Amino acid sequence: MNAPFQARAGLRDPFTAFVCDDATADMLRPVAVEHGWSPEKVNKGGLRNAVQSLSVSASPNILFVDLSESADPLNDINALAEVCEPGTIVIAAGAVNDVRLYRDLVASGIHDYLLKPFTVDQLRDSFSHAQMILSGPRGETQADRPHVMAAVIGVRGGVGASTIATSLAWLFGEKSRRTTALLDLDVHFGTGALALDLEPGRGLTDAIENPSRIDGLFIERAMVRANERLSVLSAEAPIHQPLVTDGTAFFQLQEEMRNAFESTVLDLPRHMLIQYPHLVHDAHVAVVVAELTLAGTRDTIRILAWLKSNAPQTKVIVVANGVPSGGALEISRKDFEQSIERSVDVVFPFDAKVAAQAAKLGKPMAEVATGKLAAPFNALSGMVLNHATEEGNASDAGAGSGGSKSIVDNLKSMLSKPKDKAA
Repeated sequence: MNAPFQARAGLRDPFTAFVCDDATADMLRPVAVEHGWSPEKVNKGGLRNAVQSLSVSASPNILFVDLSESADPLNDINALAEVCEPGTIVIAAGAVNDVRLYRDLVASGIHDYLLKPFTVDQLRDSFSHAQMILSGPRGETQADRPHVMAAVIGVRGGVGASTIATSLAWLFGEKSRRTTALLDLDVHFGTGALALDLEPGRGLTDAIENPSRIDGLFIERAMVRANERLSVLSAEAPIHQPLVTDGTAFFQLQEEMRNAFESTVLDLPRHMLIQYPHLVHDAHVAVVVAELTLAGTRDTIRILAWLKSNAPQTKVIVVANGVPSGGALEISRKDFEQSIERSVDVVFPFDAKVAAQAAKLGKPMAEVATGKLAAPFNALSGMVLNHATEEGNASDAGAGSGGSKSIVDNLKSMLSKPKDKAA
């Protein structure tokens, strides 16, 4: 229940309580007033009433529940978790003095358990600690840490764009300490959740089918939590179910994620650029993932040209992924850079062992990689964050020019070099 959605906390009621007896209610009301909360938010009915009420309304920042009338407190708390949005801090009270129960309740997501009868000072201390958790760890305001949105685009299928997107999102959360959303827009074959050993859920599918439902509450319930700071929204829609949408859902998702998180990483399949060109407009950075092949070169040129024409305000970072160390390249890095008319920013070496280990463990490659293999991930994360916060980056997309004539000329020139040397 204590998931990372503090950015939305101000949009909910700050406090609600459900108690079983008048004595507890009389103690709670004046303490609630001390904290600036309405005493009318102290309700009778205990845990059962809490579950019924929160199943049809948003849960508050701080929720107090009385377990005194519960025959099976642990099972009932699990029922409460089903209707309680992530980010809600739950304080429970009860008459059962059992260490095992206390540990089980804390493990299930309860912040604190007060044994009845408790004192006013104990109640104040518990509320004060809950408020400290709500205010941190962000500490900074949105103005101090503006939202960063990065779109990761593979120039061809299988170049590893999803692997890099997942690692980038993990690095934002783990290393940069940013609350981060990973939005995997490959509705049928996305691997964002799979790479993190998660079930994708139906959140993204529901959003596409019902765009009008998308709001802060929907985001909190639909996102699948990977860890304290990283949450994922993806899907595994049936193959026979085509993607039928005008793109409204995607734009609304981006807007809500901008409000709820400090960073958003879009795993953006290249065909989505054609169908929904405005998806990349709000991205501060576009990470173009390429391979050093003839087809990869052609498609990199085309996508860079598309970005220059359709999203000139977006900073572009070109990544060469899966580059073998033995020099067995279809196209050299030098020829690739000459063809796309710009430098490669980051090179990821090919390492099948680390890739297999990450897949088996259900962890992003950035978490498994060490030493020289970890350096490109850290470099990319730093570049994205730096570009996103640079002043005036909107005027420099960094994409090389190239219409159809430029593509043909570049490739012909590159392919003619071996013949010239042979002659």
